[in-house]
Amino acid sequence: MDHKRSIPLAEQFRPQHLSEILGQPHLVGPEGFITRVIASGKPLSIILWGPPGSGKTSLAKLYAKAFDMRFISMSAVFSGVADLKKIVKEAEETPLFGSGTVLFVDEIHRFNKSQQDAFLPYLERGTFVLIGATTENPSFYLNNALLSRVRVVTLLPLDHEALEQLLHAYEKKQGKVLLNSEARTKLFEIAQGDGRYLMNMLENLEAANLKHEIGPDELLNLMQKRAASYDRQGDYHYNLISALHKSVRGSDPDAALYWFTRMLEGGEDPLFLARRLIRMASEDIGLADPQALPLAIAARDAYEMLGTPEGELALAEVVVYLALAPKSNALYTAYGAARTAASKTTQHSPPKIILNAPTKLMKELDYGKGYAYDHDEEDAFSGQNYFPDGMERMEFYHPVERGYEREMQKRIDYFKKLRQKKK
Repeated sequence: MDHKRSIPLAEQFRPQHLSEILGQPHLVGPEGFITRVIASGKPLSIILWGPPGSGKTSLAKLYAKAFDMRFISMSAVFSGVADLKKIVKEAEETPLFGSGTVLFVDEIHRFNKSQQDAFLPYLERGTFVLIGATTENPSFYLNNALLSRVRVVTLLPLDHEALEQLLHAYEKKQGKVLLNSEARTKLFEIAQGDGRYLMNMLENLEAANLKHEIGPDELLNLMQKRAASYDRQGDYHYNLISALHKSVRGSDPDAALYWFTRMLEGGEDPLFLARRLIRMASEDIGLADPQALPLAIAARDAYEMLGTPEGELALAEVVVYLALAPKSNALYTAYGAARTAASKTTQHSPPKIILNAPTKLMKELDYGKGYAYDHDEEDAFSGQNYFPDGMERMEFYHPVERGYEREMQKRIDYFKKLRQKKK
């Protein structure tokens, strides 16, 4: 058996020089960060943060090679502190290769806090240079003590040009791929910036043993649908819900629908999306459209009644409705201001005039004395003070001149005039 043919294509085409790293000019270009670190002659411990197939492992290996350092790899999925101690013992007892040791830790975000702390003394002593690789935001998953001792380096998904270069390198060595121009574009679209996935697809096409040039439809028939890049507990989860929320707030129904469906494609719980839509109705629309909140709740109820996929249409309906609704955060702001004022004035009691007096003692203390029943007053408005005695009247709610809040402002102005009249 040809051993080379058993090696995955992604491994066969792994870059051998930094110049072959694709799609990361900010790191390996003439003025790139990695280029400058290597030129300095002093290796730094770094965290490589980027999506799958962007070149993290290749970059780590070439970084070690550039400094003539031994490269030791471990995976946080399969390894623990015991494995780390073995590696440290090897690094300390074995005569150094070149300038020292690079320890590459794949999926470093999977280590818990105590496991991450185990690296600290060895980093302090310079036992090894640490290179961690992660697809998750290091600020969420790595503790501050470790982050303070490393530099975080961000890798980007491979763009269309980088994927083209990768395909060209493959064809130069393996022969032309029998895809027409539309199918080639579709191939890059399916890869979604993942160079390793592109190589896996090319491997599948080799296995298909194509005899003629095919188009995008035939390509899709040969390829299994790729799982969406998404993690319901990680970066994609938080980034995409933020994108959905801001698209709704920005009154862009098309972008809002896009991010909504991106999350569904990734396997997000539709009820999580329903809860966030209810939140948007209160936070970003409020009384500018009083129907937004009941409609969002109705969509949640519709989904619970119908389930997937029928119920998702009700949620999509509310996504569009909320995006096109008049926007106001006046209620959100008023609520926050009232909470702040309340937290600073907890010593104040309600004014006696509006307190009930069910006992003789309370009546003797003038509870409820002088209270005017608003329904008995002209315009059903007494204009009494309902804030605590000794506390200045405060205004929290300031409606905007949009949607139904224009009507709310009219009412505020109406009662303000009556209040002045009653003084």
